[in-house]
Amino acid sequence: MTDGPQGESPAQDDGPAQYSLAEQAKIKSDVLAEALPHCPRCESHPALVRKGIGGGSFGLGYQRKRDWFVCPSCRRSAIFDLKRGTRN
Repeated sequence: MTDGPQGESPAQDDGPAQYSLAEQAKIKSDVLAEALPHCPRCESHPALVRKGIGGGSFGLGYQRKRDWFVCPSCRRSAIFDLKRGTRN
């Protein structure tokens, strides 16, 4: 498989597929401090790729704007609604 950076295979490990709550908190604190977040799981700690996710209000009473942070190596990700201060 050649999905990773520079045609490499994605990093594999035996850990949980999701970041732990502590790892998510670290990523979020880095973002809120305007620092570049890095993957807390990968040995090389690559920078996470930020992707904006828009969305209509759909009865929420506000327009939701979430940010999706994806590790280019292990493909783990975290989604935050930074404006509201909540996870996913």
